[in-house]
Amino acid sequence: MAAPTTSFRKKVSTKILQIPGTRPSLHNNQLLISSGVPSFDSVIGGGIAVGTAILVEEDTYGSYGKLLLKYFIAEGIVCGHSSFLATADTKPDQIVKELPSAIVDDPGAVQDAQPSSSEADDSMKIAWRYQNMSKVQAAPVSTKFGHYFDLTKVMNPEVLAKTDMRQFYLPDEEIPDRHSNSIMNPAYQKLLQDIKSHIINKNFSTSSSKQPQQQRNILRIAIHSLGSPLWGEGEVNPDSYDPSLPRFLYGLRALLRSAFASCLITVPTYIFNDTAFTRRIENMCDTVVQLESFVGSERETNPVYKDYHGLFHILKIPRLNSLTCHMPDSLDLAFKLRRKKFTIEKLHLPPELSDTASRPQEDKDVVVKPKTVGCSTGSSKLDF
Repeated sequence: MAAPTTSFRKKVSTKILQIPGTRPSLHNNQLLISSGVPSFDSVIGGGIAVGTAILVEEDTYGSYGKLLLKYFIAEGIVCGHSSFLATADTKPDQIVKELPSAIVDDPGAVQDAQPSSSEADDSMKIAWRYQNMSKVQAAPVSTKFGHYFDLTKVMNPEVLAKTDMRQFYLPDEEIPDRHSNSIMNPAYQKLLQDIKSHIINKNFSTSSSKQPQQQRNILRIAIHSLGSPLWGEGEVNPDSYDPSLPRFLYGLRALLRSAFASCLITVPTYIFNDTAFTRRIENMCDTVVQLESFVGSERETNPVYKDYHGLFHILKIPRLNSLTCHMPDSLDLAFKLRRKKFTIEKLHLPPELSDTASRPQEDKDVVVKPKTVGCSTGSSKLDF
């Protein structure tokens, strides 16, 4: 007699891939890396998901966008991740030299788990079978997720010399001339080919079997001011539509989906006259944030915004392994740059306490009549 068939399967616990500087998301179990700014990680759902691209729309002068790029690279160096830095204006060596130094925790805070001699003498006698057992349960050692950096200090050159970084400086690369039948800007095409080759040669692909799972690492790709005229954007005809940048982002995101890599891209979207073109670029990325600086605007001298340096807008958050995305507590966010750190906070405006402030509950058209008391049988009423 044949045994009855059943669909029951024994549940087997899956082993979580442990890579230094990463942690699984509490929302969708996606592997996350830190951006280098803990407040930034908090508002976007805990960190940057591995295999995704984050777009940072630069402020008018591009200073804060470049600062986030430095945080992103510096966090990768502290965690031991590999980096791929691409620029067209500033040399990569100059950006690397300006990376902030990490604030290392005090090693004296970690106490030895072994008890002292006095504690051993005064300890309570227990059964002999438990005497040889460890008193402290051993926990797996993991790298801290998210670090704080001091902007007044630069990273140690000895640490930078040991890091694995591929630099792409557009003026030093051999870029062919653009033909009329080319589907992409040659600068974008060259950059995309180099990123693909780096992922394959360094075994960052998820399908690569040359590198054991225990030795997996993360590749951080940082592209500065992509889409600027230095990248050749709009050089053929500024008035015509050029699909090179959306095609590049589409191909880049396809590479990231099958690799242990994440990309942070800063784009000066304020130079684009076509709003539809900007929206198409945003749709090609997973996470989109915008930096609105107060420099040169009326808000710079407004006492209401005296505690902040600009507004932080969240335009898009990815939906990964779920139907909904993470939503922060508030979308009214602002950033401030202090002497040593860059933080993102909720925008708190001071209350309006002026006596001349207009209140919506007051009706300006109401005419106050003098109070009169009438007892006749006419039309007069008692006014209180």
